Amino acid sequence: MNGATVTTDSVAAGPEAPQQFPPTLREVMIRPTWIGMLVLCLIVAGVFAWLGQWQLSNAIDTDVPPPGATEQVKPIESIVEPGEYLQEPVVGQKVEATGSFVAEDFIVISSRFNDGEPGYWVSGQFRMADTEEPTSLAVALGWTQTREEADAAVAKLQAAVKAEPEASFTLTGRIISDEGATLPGRGAGAFDVPRMSPAALLSFWHDTENLNVYRPYMTSATVPFEGTGLTDIISPPPAEPESVNWLNVFYAIEWAVFAGFAFYLWYRLARDARERELEEFEDARAEALAARG
Repeated sequence: MNGATVTTDSVAAGPEAPQQFPPTLREVMIRPTWIGMLVLCLIVAGVFAWLGQWQLSNAIDTDVPPPGATEQVKPIESIVEPGEYLQEPVVGQKVEATGSFVAEDFIVISSRFNDGEPGYWVSGQFRMADTEEPTSLAVALGWTQTREEADAAVAKLQAAVKAEPEASFTLTGRIISDEGATLPGRGAGAFDVPRMSPAALLSFWHDTENLNVYRPYMTSATVPFEGTGLTDIISPPPAEPESVNWLNVFYAIEWAVFAGFAFYLWYRLARDARERELEEFEDARAEALAARG
């Protein structure tokens, strides 16, 4: 056994025998075994400290867009390319696009809210101008409260585009991420399309051979056609991004606590080892006194 011990013979040897004392906590801690354990704890704590530093460095975003950046109208091609996913910092960015509509591809989207009011959107296939290959953007043109009003708006839009198929429009609106495709459900006498998803709308569109399509869609700031009965879509600006990720800060604090716990664990194990030696020392002393008595 490590440390000082006492035997029955040493206790019974009389006053001439050297007096035995139990080891102190310091004496236990400086033994090679516990020095080795301390080195191991230092390595573990160092790893935890590095992980905490890594989390903390990722908690502060130094590349946050300035306030109001999404309200500056930019050409859509400067924000996202056809087929690309929309990056988080530019979701809700105001963009501008020029092109024309395809008459057969005005589609009603259900489950749309406008300033808290439930209703419908009317969407269209917007064929971009001045592109090397045919390229389309799904555009939400306006909102109605009822399906009947939406269907009536679709009929008026189709007639307007067929009357002037080459009519060009420059639209301004917000670019929004694809909501994800889903199977259409049957609504009031017609198929419901509940998601604004260019991937889903593509299956309904015409003239799509070799067509490039934007993955996100646009909500038009104003209805580009008059007399359709559509209401402008209310699309508020996105929330300003936070420069500090508090979840990462919390994780960094956790790693610091773990590093401290590694040292506490070493201290507690060394203290427990000393307490066991004290118990053995007291047991041996009691046996020696009993033998003398």
